[in-house]
Amino acid sequence: MDFKNYLKERITLVDQALEQYLPAEGKRPESIHKAMRYSIFAGGKRVRPVLMLAAAEAVGGRLEAALPAACAMEMIHTYSLIHDDLPAMDNDDFRRGRPTNHKVFGEAIAILAGDGLLTEAFKLLSDLEVNKDIADKTRLAVISEIATCAGTFGMVGGQVVDMESEGKAELDLPTVQYIHIHKTGALIKAAVVAGALLGGADEKALAAIRSYGEAAGLAFQIADDILDIEGTTEELGKDAGSDSQRGKATYPSVIGLPAARQAAQEMLQNAMQSLQIFGTAADPLREIARYIVERKN
Repeated sequence: MDFKNYLKERITLVDQALEQYLPAEGKRPESIHKAMRYSIFAGGKRVRPVLMLAAAEAVGGRLEAALPAACAMEMIHTYSLIHDDLPAMDNDDFRRGRPTNHKVFGEAIAILAGDGLLTEAFKLLSDLEVNKDIADKTRLAVISEIATCAGTFGMVGGQVVDMESEGKAELDLPTVQYIHIHKTGALIKAAVVAGALLGGADEKALAAIRSYGEAAGLAFQIADDILDIEGTTEELGKDAGSDSQRGKATYPSVIGLPAARQAAQEMLQNAMQSLQIFGTAADPLREIARYIVERKN
């Protein structure tokens, strides 16, 4: 398949839908809507929404049925980045090559912009008109999956342990795995599981997709750890080497760079093996897994 063209088309589709679903900048209060849109349209890779669409199609579902939830997933991801960049957390000045939200709009508006995106996401997920073709049971299952993976047993919990582990002299691999699986991996898993649910997956397909999401999610963060060491500030769109400067819990810091590369490849293989029950319809998921490990930013 022409993966570059596939990715471009899906990103365009998601961006067009986000433009439709997000409040317009001109709606009062203008400052918060401008801040929300600033970070949403800052040039994100749209990995999570594209994964959701790919999972829906892999199980024989319609792409359109998963598009609103895919947009909601990007809103949740973006809210987490806005908050992650705040001085109280990582205190980053740049994200995707642009000044971070709080640098442009101030800390208070940045916090509220994140809150606004999170709330809009669940408003969109529960909207009866937008999701009129989705069965109530399926819609509730999707909301539950995403909420669980975004909360204290998922992304938020991972962020807490990440902050608590920062700067500690001795960190073990299970702690780093916990952080990666929850802080980053949980939303990636939620994206593909939600997509499979919206696509009408049976139990066997859903289990395979979940296994894929778990492996791909961990691979994504291990690749991020490696990029922080090997990438440049220009490639990453943020300060390179920031993880080591802050004493972050990463795979290379615990097991070394060569072993981290091997771990990423092992997760890639696990993700591929999980998709063995699917035919060519799952090729986009396979290509995204490779992209996750081999990307340069």
